[in-house]
Amino acid sequence: MVTQHFEPRSDAARPPRMLDILALRAWLQQACARPVRLVETHVSWVLLDGEQAWKIKKPLRLGFLDFSSAQARRRACHEELRLNRRLAPQLYLDVVPVRGSPARPRLSGGGPVVDHALRMRQFPDDALLGRRLAEGRLDGATLDGLAATLAAFHLRAPRAQPGSGYGAPRAVVGDTAQVLGALARHGPEPRLAPLAAWCAAEGRRLRRRFEARRRDGWVREGHGDLHLDNLIELDGRATAFDCIEFDPALRWIDVQADIAFACMDLHAHGRGDLAWRLLDGWLEATGDHAGMAVHRYYLVYRALVRALVLAIRRAQGVAAAGPDYLAAASRLALRAQPRLLITRGPSGSGKSHLALALLEAAGAVRLRSDVERKRLFGLGALEPTDAPRAYSARATRATYARLRRAARNVLAAGHAVIVDAAFLQASQRDSFRALAASMGVPFTLLDCHADAGLLRQRVLARRARADDASEADLRVLEAQLARGDQLRPDEQACRLDVDTGVPVDVAALAARWAAMDRGAAGPP
Repeated sequence: MVTQHFEPRSDAARPPRMLDILALRAWLQQACARPVRLVETHVSWVLLDGEQAWKIKKPLRLGFLDFSSAQARRRACHEELRLNRRLAPQLYLDVVPVRGSPARPRLSGGGPVVDHALRMRQFPDDALLGRRLAEGRLDGATLDGLAATLAAFHLRAPRAQPGSGYGAPRAVVGDTAQVLGALARHGPEPRLAPLAAWCAAEGRRLRRRFEARRRDGWVREGHGDLHLDNLIELDGRATAFDCIEFDPALRWIDVQADIAFACMDLHAHGRGDLAWRLLDGWLEATGDHAGMAVHRYYLVYRALVRALVLAIRRAQGVAAAGPDYLAAASRLALRAQPRLLITRGPSGSGKSHLALALLEAAGAVRLRSDVERKRLFGLGALEPTDAPRAYSARATRATYARLRRAARNVLAAGHAVIVDAAFLQASQRDSFRALAASMGVPFTLLDCHADAGLLRQRVLARRARADDASEADLRVLEAQLARGDQLRPDEQACRLDVDTGVPVDVAALAARWAAMDRGAAGPP
């Protein structure tokens, strides 16, 4: 099944008897006795009265939606209410009739129903993550919360039925081709041809991957439109609103296609560091590291979609500022050199903190032993384990084997990998160094250490906060300090030594990592 949501139609003009939105705004201003602001998108009007938002769909018929009848608009309003309450129930209130006539509409009283409005709670503009990013106020902690929210949403979302066609290779490749075709009809653009060639080649290469993703249950009913201006922080919680309601095929998608939209938009706005931070939190919660095989494809696809939306808005005369999404698509299509870095150090040595900062600076996927160990037992990152069982020699071997498999998958997809684990035993380090050699990628060892007294302080403080996946206590730390293997001379050659007892220049560390990779040693 290939949906036709991006093919323009000859009857895309506005039908007669369009609602007089300015008259409705005037009525609302009089009714609430305060100014009412009108915001226009390419498919809707939104009236903002200072407390509530009234969203009215334009009576349009475009290639990707049909709002030409009042009945269709009413159905779409109710569907939008239902779907968006999944992620933002406090924002979406109800659907109300618009009465009167198209020329003299009102939101109360009697008379015939001429349209419907979705009533929402109004929020301040600076609650939008897009606004916060523009003002330099979007931080990693907010994105950590968003990642947790979206991951939980994706994990509980219903899976597409095998016969639905959603997420099938033909649909994925066909939708991308339709977006490219629609963009071409907006005028000559020399960057489209190489992007079309790349998408076609990648679509063929990934065909079996797309099918496997669908078979394995990763095609689900998601959001469909997770760009920055649809992401928000409400009541201290980061979430999303304004999902796709008008075409099921645009929201019944691979979860990687959903999260890729937000990551792409951060990349397009020049904040790759935040994009990797968001992806890190989402992957940690979902465990979908195998999905990195298709992540780059969906980054490019999402950039093309956003470029098309802006082109449609401009053609309608609606203000449409934004980054150059075609340039972003071209950059994101480039395959970087995959490389592998593993950490080494006892509990409290700052491995996880440094790995998080480094993945933002260098662009990498992080794999944490503390998280993957718990995942083996069906537990979330902050859930307690049955320590004797979870930390047995057998469980530790299984944890490192899981890390190795995940690292292989991400490296094969063309991404850098940071494996955040203690790696106190030479055999553990050798296994990952051999993996890097077998895949022909550079290998680096990040050796983290600090004064023993500081390590103890950090472990005690972390235990008291109870906000991290690590369950190490002082007993574990003392055992680690007593038994760790020394590095061999050949390991010293690929070692980055970091004293975490003093401030670390992460940008300089990322540069050192890159320099080490250019002269990486071979297998042991």
